[in-house]
Amino acid sequence: MNLSEFKEIVKSYKNYENSISMEKYMKNNFLFLGIKAPIRREIEKEYFSILRTNKSIDFNIVNDLWNEEFREFQYIATDYLNIMKKHLVFEDLYKLKLIIVQKSWWDSVDNFPRLVGEISKNDKRVDEEMISWSKEENIWIRRVAILYQLGKKENTNTNVLQEIIFNNLGSNEFFINKAIGWALREYSKTNPEYVREILRINGEKLAPLTIREASKYI
Repeated sequence: MNLSEFKEIVKSYKNYENSISMEKYMKNNFLFLGIKAPIRREIEKEYFSILRTNKSIDFNIVNDLWNEEFREFQYIATDYLNIMKKHLVFEDLYKLKLIIVQKSWWDSVDNFPRLVGEISKNDKRVDEEMISWSKEENIWIRRVAILYQLGKKENTNTNVLQEIIFNNLGSNEFFINKAIGWALREYSKTNPEYVREILRINGEKLAPLTIREASKYI
């Protein structure tokens, strides 16, 4: 099965009723085939079993899927990246960055923090790169930088987290303030004292949304 054949198979599962509700949920920003996640993952299995045999990620496949008009193809692209994430390397950050800023919304972007986090496990250069991303004009790049340490628990680099948060203080952007709160909320499960101190020091500069999210477990 090649990529073209796979895409035709995916399109054959179009469900008009589902597509209407899915498009509405995503504020009509994207067209949908109406394929829900469990079915999408079943459809992917055969094609992904072929791709898994490779020892590197084919970004031509990722970009081809990303260029398709139906939103499910962007989800399939991130599913592919996730199954191949152990092959990601530092040099792939630029490729990921180019993808993040295309057809951007939370549903696609929020797949990328863990991909970046996977690279950071073996390459400390990612930390400095994420500090740089945290100062970018594009809110989605900044959101990935804020969230890339999710799930690292005791391995979280708190100095980097603090600097990235500092770079985004005073933002009026919902998706930035929500991300800061999310990052702090998750880390509070590991180190509540650290999060309390961040809230104490920066309380006046943090959005109410951020404080509410960050304080959920402390």
